[in-house]
Amino acid sequence: IWIFHGFYAEEVLVGNLATMSTNERIKAIQKMPETMKKKREIRNKVLKVVTKKSRHHSTQFSGCTQCLQGAAVSFQRFGNTLSEYFHLLRFWHKTLKIIGAEFGTSVLSYFIFLKWLLTFNIFSFLINFSFITVPQFVAAEPNNLSFTGLELFTGAGYFQQTVLYYGFYTNATISKIENGPSYNMQLAYIFTIGIYFVICFLILLFSMAKSFCRNFVNPQTYSGKASKLLCTWDFNITNEKAVKLKQKNLSTQIKEDLTEVNREVLNFSATERVVRIVIHLVSWIASLGTAVAACAGVYFLSINNLKLFVKGHKNDLESQAAMLVLPVVASLLNAFIPFFYSWLGHLEKFRTPGHHIYITITRNIVLKISIVGILCYYWTNIVSASESQCWETLVGQDIYRLVLVDFIFCLLGSFFGEFLRRIIGTTVCVSLGLPEFDIGRNVLDLIYAQTLTWIGILFSPLLPGIQMISFSIVFYVKKVSLMMNCQPPHKVWRTAQMTTSFTFLLFFPSFVGVLSVIGVTVWRLKPSEECGPFRGLPSMYAAVSKWIKILENYTASKWVVWIYHNLITSVLFYFILSTVALIITYLYWQIIKGRKTVTKLLHKQILN
Repeated sequence: IWIFHGFYAEEVLVGNLATMSTNERIKAIQKMPETMKKKREIRNKVLKVVTKKSRHHSTQFSGCTQCLQGAAVSFQRFGNTLSEYFHLLRFWHKTLKIIGAEFGTSVLSYFIFLKWLLTFNIFSFLINFSFITVPQFVAAEPNNLSFTGLELFTGAGYFQQTVLYYGFYTNATISKIENGPSYNMQLAYIFTIGIYFVICFLILLFSMAKSFCRNFVNPQTYSGKASKLLCTWDFNITNEKAVKLKQKNLSTQIKEDLTEVNREVLNFSATERVVRIVIHLVSWIASLGTAVAACAGVYFLSINNLKLFVKGHKNDLESQAAMLVLPVVASLLNAFIPFFYSWLGHLEKFRTPGHHIYITITRNIVLKISIVGILCYYWTNIVSASESQCWETLVGQDIYRLVLVDFIFCLLGSFFGEFLRRIIGTTVCVSLGLPEFDIGRNVLDLIYAQTLTWIGILFSPLLPGIQMISFSIVFYVKKVSLMMNCQPPHKVWRTAQMTTSFTFLLFFPSFVGVLSVIGVTVWRLKPSEECGPFRGLPSMYAAVSKWIKILENYTASKWVVWIYHNLITSVLFYFILSTVALIITYLYWQIIKGRKTVTKLLHKQILN
């Protein structure tokens, strides 16, 4: 009787759903307290009923209408099936859950950040390849240089005459058919890269605002501990492995919250405070001195490196090896100095792991951005004024080598820094134990690599594709190394603000610094006379001014000219825009403060 009753109730439910519109039916099925498997079964039964009804009434419609209805139902089924597969194909979703359950949100934040940067590079590669590289294939000339294999490491030789570098792109207007549509490569090159940076700017601002609201403003941060314990279990989970993973994940999150609540307040004597202050000062002097020395070494090495390129070499192998000296030294400094910074952090004995990570990140960002700043000065002031026939391609090759060598050192760091450390900690010196995952050093490696990619987009449009491959490999290597070699942090702590901090560091100083370098290159530097899409122009931006002058002769394009003169080149417009942005930011901040005050008062009332 109960089986018959359940079957009858389901048939009634299917009949009711079949009478609803498509949107109402989808919402009703989503709200059902059933497993995903059961919801799919109900949805398929409803679609069968809808199909039968459409066939039953087919005599009332013409053959064309019947065909359209059948196509609509088939398209709906295809869309539902496709959405299911897209849900299953969310890459690394299960891996991220396992990492969060095993190692906590602090380590998980690194892998989320890495995945986010990977999407950035996929987007950049697709845009550059579609609007810059594909049109160049139409006008490309055959490459007469031979491929030896060394080009994969140096980026020179055969690759000089390919779409990888700026110097290969034409300055002509591409037209495959006479009197047909044409493609202006100069405008395509500058507008594609310019619009991409505008989109990146907006995405970074939106991501920072969203992360800030979620981690600093959301009222759940004040009352989320009880809700995590009582209200977060997903009763649709039926798989045994998924249940255990969810239990472990919740357990780790509750431990992090309890650690934050039960944080010990350490009281130091006057002598201990003085000693701690002295240790902090000495550590900062040592870290800043190391960064200054590293920058000086990179600068003098880059000067000698340029002299070697200008003079040339008798032996080609010697020339190829000389190209790798600068990126290898820069990567060595970026690889070993952070270990020194981590040792300084352990020596200072911070009160919480969060303080240790944030101080280490600050020191690393000073080091890495300083090295990148010295290299940018070298490229924009020395290489651009050199006797090289195509200084833009020379800069692109330098950045290619820096990205490649940095990727190799990242893989070697996982082997020597984590694998050998595990061997030593488990066999030679058991008291050391397993290593912990160094979040600060690894995050700064990602920001350094992404900064180089953003700078290199102008000189090597396909560089995001190379970084896309390297980030994918780094994710899997770091995941395997983490699971095999590392242990969870000794002190479990919540790091909701970590992702916000990473995004902010990516925006400033990384992205803002890149915009400064790109701005100087586009507006101030003179392009090479014999290569690239902007050859023969006083600056890259002159291509836009030249285009605007042409548009002034066409009445239909007057609105573009007006926008250019009254908005884009107007200082007053940017002043008003900045003022409005500051006012909106101030009002938004006041709203945030008001929400925090109200939330705290409500929380106190609930506790009372």
